[in-house]
Amino acid sequence: MSSSLVVKVTHALDNPERAHIACNVASVALAAGVEVRVFLAVEGVNLALPGVAERLQLEEAPPITELLDALYTSATVTVCTPCATRRGLTADDFRPGTEMAGSARFVELATADGATALVY
Repeated sequence: MSSSLVVKVTHALDNPERAHIACNVASVALAAGVEVRVFLAVEGVNLALPGVAERLQLEEAPPITELLDALYTSATVTVCTPCATRRGLTADDFRPGTEMAGSARFVELATADGATALVY
């Protein structure tokens, strides 16, 4: 049985430290060879918008732009469709490689055999 990590990120500019922690944990898991799925919800959907990550600065933390680039390269990044819609955002607003899905997809990923889910 393979293991996977599902990281739900619910913050961006509203709480940069939580956003960084979530992306850092996901990136460390990738480096350890774990299959990673990132699910952006609530304010976290903004992390998939071009230019937002550059505005997130946190002392003593790796640049979130680098973490997100790694996640987009080697993980699956999904934006919560209803969360995006409530913010007036569509798939065309997000960076290439962003998938969109609702809570059913998060539940599917989080309850898969060998999956561990974390919510930040």
